[in-house]
Amino acid sequence: MSSPDGMPPLSAVIRAHDLAAKKELGQNFLLDLNLTSKIARMAGDLPGSDILEVGPGPGGLTRGLLMEGARRVVAVEKDRRCIAALEEVAAHYPGRLTVIEGDALQIDPLEHLTPPIRIAANLPYNVGTELLTRWLTPPSWPPFWTSMTLMFQKEVALRITAKVGDDHYGRLAILCQWRSDPRIVMHLPPEAFTPPPKVHSAVVHLKALAQPRFPADAKVLSRVVAQAFGQRRKMLRSSLKPLGDVEPLLEQVGIPPTARAEEIGLEAFCALARAVAARQT
Repeated sequence: MSSPDGMPPLSAVIRAHDLAAKKELGQNFLLDLNLTSKIARMAGDLPGSDILEVGPGPGGLTRGLLMEGARRVVAVEKDRRCIAALEEVAAHYPGRLTVIEGDALQIDPLEHLTPPIRIAANLPYNVGTELLTRWLTPPSWPPFWTSMTLMFQKEVALRITAKVGDDHYGRLAILCQWRSDPRIVMHLPPEAFTPPPKVHSAVVHLKALAQPRFPADAKVLSRVVAQAFGQRRKMLRSSLKPLGDVEPLLEQVGIPPTARAEEIGLEAFCALARAVAARQT
């Protein structure tokens, strides 16, 4: 029995190549091509874009992206066992899929991609947040990507999209919302995956902003936010002490020194970062 794209079902591919998911690689495979095609459609203009995919595994989302018309997909896979299965997909879509064997944390796939570039991935759980952070903190802005459509554990997705006062609001929310427009576009239960993880998952779509939402130096903002949320239950006048005498700066930008990090919005943090940077010059 073939799938909508005329290739064998993913369950058969896994059996043929002995691709049981490995926990140490953070692998949980999506085998429903209707579901992966739906995720692919959420990535935006596929026919007009090159797509970077990290952790394709046996190729479920890869095939969804190609079925939905992606101009080109560059898939980076660390697990050598999956390469043969992905090469079969490449042969089915001549000239539209490039498979790179390697660690996405250590290689630069940009030489294989032509703008506009979108990122779409069911990220391995053990490196997902680190990859997201790297993609959001390039040396210059705007970044190489126009949007990212990424699968995370539901808790991480909530941290990305959290607002002031939410339990999940913190450093990741500020990092993502300063330079992108993130929203949760799909929720997935554990049984959607093979093997089922112990947690629910969610797909987050992040659209890159042409420039950060508010002016601030990226390194200074990162340092301020890290200190503020490092001891999030403390008042800012205490948690920010490693930055020096911050009470005058807090008052200067209209932040009560007795406030806590979870009560402070992105715009106010950016104002504080500018004040810290100005004092250093």
